[in-house]
Amino acid sequence: MTQVSERSTTLSSASAAERGRAAALTAAFLRGGLAAGLGLGGLAVLVIAAWISSPYPDSGAGGALHIAAALWLLAHGAELVRPDTLSGVPAPIGVVPLLVVALPVWLVYRSSRDALEPEEGRPQLTALGALCTVAGGYLLVGAAVVVYARGGPISTDTLDTALTLPLVPVLSAAAGVWVGSGRPMSPLLGRLPGLRGSAASAGGDAATAGRRRRAVVVLRATTAGTAVLLGGGLLLVACSLLWHADAAQESFLQLAAAWSGRVAVLLLSLALLPNAAVWGASYALGPGFALGTSATVSPLAVTGSPALPPFPLLAAVPAEGPGMAVTWAAGAVPLVAGLTIAWFTVRVAAPPYAERDEAWSVRDTALAAALAGAGCGVLTAALAAVAGGPMGTGRLVEFGPVWWLTGAAALAWTVGIGVPAALLVRAWRLRERRVADHADHADDADDADKVEEAGEMGETNEVVVEERETVGQSSDVPAAAAAAKTPWWRRVPWRRREAAAEKEPDTAMDDEPEKAESGDAPPTLDGADPAEASYDFLPMDAWHDREAQEARWAAIKQASGGLMTDFSPTAAPQPGSGSEAESSPDAEAKPEPQPEAKPEPQPDPKAAD
Repeated sequence: MTQVSERSTTLSSASAAERGRAAALTAAFLRGGLAAGLGLGGLAVLVIAAWISSPYPDSGAGGALHIAAALWLLAHGAELVRPDTLSGVPAPIGVVPLLVVALPVWLVYRSSRDALEPEEGRPQLTALGALCTVAGGYLLVGAAVVVYARGGPISTDTLDTALTLPLVPVLSAAAGVWVGSGRPMSPLLGRLPGLRGSAASAGGDAATAGRRRRAVVVLRATTAGTAVLLGGGLLLVACSLLWHADAAQESFLQLAAAWSGRVAVLLLSLALLPNAAVWGASYALGPGFALGTSATVSPLAVTGSPALPPFPLLAAVPAEGPGMAVTWAAGAVPLVAGLTIAWFTVRVAAPPYAERDEAWSVRDTALAAALAGAGCGVLTAALAAVAGGPMGTGRLVEFGPVWWLTGAAALAWTVGIGVPAALLVRAWRLRERRVADHADHADDADDADKVEEAGEMGETNEVVVEERETVGQSSDVPAAAAAAKTPWWRRVPWRRREAAAEKEPDTAMDDEPEKAESGDAPPTLDGADPAEASYDFLPMDAWHDREAQEARWAAIKQASGGLMTDFSPTAAPQPGSGSEAESSPDAEAKPEPQPEAKPEPQPDPKAAD
């Protein structure tokens, strides 16, 4: 019975785990379908709103929903076909608004990343499981949209759509899974020669950390360089629109007369702004872009006769003819992009002196900058391929930048500027570091010389102090001479008070109560500070010296104002003599100190009054 129960428990736990895994896969699949539905619903709301506000709707709500489905497929790279044309020839529409693409990309990315987060009571999915389930749920909704959009006013090619539709959900889901898994570096990226760390011989962990660090630097520099190119292209478009503001306004008013149509044109222009930024970047790089089969726009010249449909963004195209100094200044955009790649590489390859671990070698720095430039070229070529496409038949078949020319120009600019700039900045930073090291070594040498000189002076001072202590403790020298050998910071205050008391004894006696109230303690006999004298022992030889006793009694007599009789103190017995019968007045006033007790200090002459 025990074996049967244990087996049943094992089977039940295994079945529960299977059910939990199936539930997690189902939840991830539903996440993908929900992401597709949200993107489609957002576009449908905009199209329905434009249809409702239009004064002359050409079709009903069904037509508006078909247009929304076609736009959703266009956002995934599918080429649309408009069969109803004046010539009777179906016209293709292949320019994908990149801002519309951002919505499905973000939705799939969030869904796949959230699918890897563990939920209570469910096992965590693997990266491959999350990728397949989220992308599968999204593609299931996409297949239904393809079937629905075939009967609308704008249709799609089924085979072409089936090939291009999976790219957006699969790549976006892969990005979300990569981020949700902790951003692991690709093995291929880790094996690149420019990313092999110098610490590869020190161990696997050090080599992996070095490769990962170099991979992160390359990715950041690539992203920064591409962002600078796109930002510069958008800046060129904005400046050109301001320069041709009258033509842009005229084309905007020509396209639509009602306010609903103008709002639709404005929204379409905003959706095509990222495309315009890519076109501006291609223009700054040199190859430019095509406006028809026989027209090319570049900084050097505008050749041919451009086929310009009336649209506000196309009004920013320069006029026909050779370029000018203003158009040549567009070359500053790729120049700044190359310098940006160099900066993002060198800030880690040769960090500041206070934050550095170890500077990269010349080979590693150059290869990292070159790889970042190559990545920038690849991204720019991919964006140029997506941003362009046909806008009709005849001369409008070629519209936008040529992707391979744009990628090659971006590679040449970024590598040709980024690598030398990175090496120059690295050399400059290492030069500053060598100068700082020189200064540090010089300061260390000066400090060592000062320490050596201080040691020699310390030895001399110790000899002098020992001699002074020997002289001060000798019984052949008076106590006043011993006090004179004390340091200046001990005897200067006492000497000042003693001189003032000798010049004005009455004033000194009158001021004594105020000093007592203020907390000033009477000075000691050896001239030491009262705060420090409590920790010192008076020398016994100086206390029983004849001349010291006479000096003390003379001070007491002077302070008494003539009340004391004129007599000389008797000699006090030396410690250990055994005679205690014949003692001086000092002995009566102050008993003999115990062997281990601290002797009391000499009474103040001013307090004897």
